Amino acid sequence: MRAVVQRVSSASVEVDGESIASIGSGLLVLLGVHADDGEPEADKIAAKLESLRVFEDGDGKMNLSVRDVGAEALVVSNFTVYGDARKGNRPSFVEAARPEHAEPLVERVRTALRAQGGRFGARMEVALVNDGPVTLVLDV
Repeated sequence: MRAVVQRVSSASVEVDGESIASIGSGLLVLLGVHADDGEPEADKIAAKLESLRVFEDGDGKMNLSVRDVGAEALVVSNFTVYGDARKGNRPSFVEAARPEHAEPLVERVRTALRAQGGRFGARMEVALVNDGPVTLVLDV
């Protein structure tokens, strides 16, 4: 699994003009599932996201997790994080899992994080205010 993780002041998702999820301070996670991923990878990335220390402590050091500070999480499925544009100009997505394989794993991660989520397979508009900015890419 691959996640693009952004520490945000706020983030929201709309589908067809309808707000379906929004958070205040927390993590926005753009989550991609690899064709070979399964429940162990979903559990591993969920644990990593929950304990990722990207929030500042009293000394201004990134030493606290989303749970330590009581922040929220928003998980948005995004197969394009597995896009490979090393050859040519059109990305290939052959490494990304098929929707029927990916959806339950994305839901497993979202549930483990007690996070809000986007709508799987929908064309979404994601808005965010990046805090820092802090943006990381996690691969498990």
